[in-house]
Amino acid sequence: MEAWWALLLFITVTAVLMAGFPVAFTLGGVSLWFALIGFLTGWFDADFIAALPNRLNGILSNATLMAVPVFVFMGVVLEKAKLAESLLQNMAALLGGRKGGLGFALLIVGMLLAASTGIVGATVVTLGLLAMPVMQKNGYDPAVSAGTICASGTLGQIIPPSIVLVLLGDVLSNAYQQAQLKLNVFNPKTVSVQDLFLGALIPGLMLVLLYAIYLLWVRWRRPDAMPEIEVSDPPSLTTVLASLLPPLLLILAVLGSIISGVATPTEAASVGSIGALVLAAINRTLNREVLNEALKETVKVTAMVFMILIGAALFSLVFKGFKGDEAVQHFLTHLPGGELTALLLVMLVLFLLGFILDFIEITFVVIPIVGPILLMMGFDPVWLGIMIAINLQTSFLTPPFGFALFYLRGVTDISTRQLYRGVMPFIALQVLMLVVLYLFPQLVDWL
Repeated sequence: MEAWWALLLFITVTAVLMAGFPVAFTLGGVSLWFALIGFLTGWFDADFIAALPNRLNGILSNATLMAVPVFVFMGVVLEKAKLAESLLQNMAALLGGRKGGLGFALLIVGMLLAASTGIVGATVVTLGLLAMPVMQKNGYDPAVSAGTICASGTLGQIIPPSIVLVLLGDVLSNAYQQAQLKLNVFNPKTVSVQDLFLGALIPGLMLVLLYAIYLLWVRWRRPDAMPEIEVSDPPSLTTVLASLLPPLLLILAVLGSIISGVATPTEAASVGSIGALVLAAINRTLNREVLNEALKETVKVTAMVFMILIGAALFSLVFKGFKGDEAVQHFLTHLPGGELTALLLVMLVLFLLGFILDFIEITFVVIPIVGPILLMMGFDPVWLGIMIAINLQTSFLTPPFGFALFYLRGVTDISTRQLYRGVMPFIALQVLMLVVLYLFPQLVDWL
């Protein structure tokens, strides 16, 4: 009977979220009401609620999560420093004289911004504002333009330093420990953010390569869809290097220090933030107003993340109090087809939830429920984390609720039909990437 309460809790939370109520307060509020009703009817043990202070203390003292506000600050400062503007202008001028050159310039800039900022919304909006008018003016197919901008902007989900990977590292580490306890196995290994960053590098670059191959195919099949643009004054090599070197050096400082083990993600993010401030100062865009905006945005995002974390912790305790985790485990472990069917079902659920929930809510609400079960089945935690990250990236593009689509629609006049038509091939490429990683998991483990 408790399992039905857990199912009703999940359905109610989903319904209230779809009605437009704030995520953090929905998770906490609905869970408290269910806990009260369950306690009064004798189906819920109040000791689960008593465990909430310890859970919150663990969240607030988590060293890994300290990297989130610092990475957000670094990304916002780089956005305000107009790094993308100069980079895109020079790359477009360098490649735009060739057919499809502007599309490839977009892809390169999107990759560099993903590795510099890791903030999807800011990247999509920036690329949309800068590139879409130029592409429309020069006769690019609006669908191809929109798809390239959205896909390039969402690379920040998978290419390190990704905030998604930071959050997944913490959640999967806890899930891995829970799986070990249930299996009565002790293994000191944890799922570190460094491991996820290393594991994401090859899949992230392969995804960029798949995008580039698709653009080459479009240029070959439909040359008129990706014409060359007029370049009156091609930039010199010195100018191109001057715009390329700053983000490359910043990426090297942040990722290099994390991957080499010299610094923790939080320490590396701090280095990146200082580097972002230096770049803003060099570009003469660092002033009190920019600093205030960056700090305010950082506080807003951080407060949102931790409020969702608190609400998700309460939801998780109540869900477990109704033995929902045991019901999910029993369901997944008794599916025909075993581990493969369970993995496919979880990935499908995450994909569908991505239509209505942000990656932060999915990471904190759903992964703690299904993560330990999949890890008990023998899936590698780092490989599973990369698969989940690419799946969540796909949900950013999927109509009708993909967040990247809303970001681009908000800053351009492209029609909904053209937007949907443009992102479909890139969604297919991301699904193909998931299949490739399933067939060749060593792509994640190699580094």
